[in-house]
Amino acid sequence: MDKTILITGASTGIGAATAKLFQSKGWNVIATMRNTQNGAELASLNNVLVTQLDVLDLASIERAVNEGIRKFGKIDVLLNNAGYGAYGTLESYPRENIIRQFNTNVIGLLDVTKALLPHFRTNKNGTIINISSIGGKMTFPLGSLYHGTKFAVEGISESLSFEVEQFGGKVKIVEPGAIATDFAGRSFDFSNNESHTEYQAMVCKVMTALPALFEHASPASVVAEVIYEAATDGTDRLRYAAGEDAKVIISNREQADDQTFIGAMKAQFGL
Repeated sequence: MDKTILITGASTGIGAATAKLFQSKGWNVIATMRNTQNGAELASLNNVLVTQLDVLDLASIERAVNEGIRKFGKIDVLLNNAGYGAYGTLESYPRENIIRQFNTNVIGLLDVTKALLPHFRTNKNGTIINISSIGGKMTFPLGSLYHGTKFAVEGISESLSFEVEQFGGKVKIVEPGAIATDFAGRSFDFSNNESHTEYQAMVCKVMTALPALFEHASPASVVAEVIYEAATDGTDRLRYAAGEDAKVIISNREQADDQTFIGAMKAQFGL
């Protein structure tokens, strides 16, 4: 029987690249996105269902899951990919933006996962792949909101793996480094209040240095290949770094104490 993957945030970037890769490997793909008009290219491919799903809308989650099961009979893999990055000084962020960041990157991931768990439990298998980041293992300045969500994804995923193992399921975490996607554009929410003068020197230095981190960014296809490995390698491995920079940074973070690593981050940003 052909296998099926459901992907959130499949209109661009990592989600779109993953949908195309799995389709090329003979999988059925449920490519979900907030605006299905952005999925015309995917919709033209065989065995791809493009359907609307907003991780902030429970009804749309249920509809997309049910539509995918009706179309393909079974879902084998869930890729929780939808998300964006909120960067800036915490003091400048309106509360509604803080809530939106956590609702999208954390609560939305939980809601989509909960919608699939009964199906996976009935089938006594199913793999949940959560897109984290190097930002789930270490932090950059101005990222308290974004890093908070990705640290949460790491903890949720690791703990959930104990639960799904009881019925033959698996949880995988993919941790990309700098990826050439729209993360720093459409998917980037920046906030700064210039009247908070104490922060401005740091904000200027960080925002000046940040683009350099993306100069040698890996294409989204690199992450897609790692996601495919996580979905198909048949192992109980939990974490997968995606991109050479991710492998180096995560390794450095694991080996260094807090003072050493944070000191290196300060030096990199000129702080």
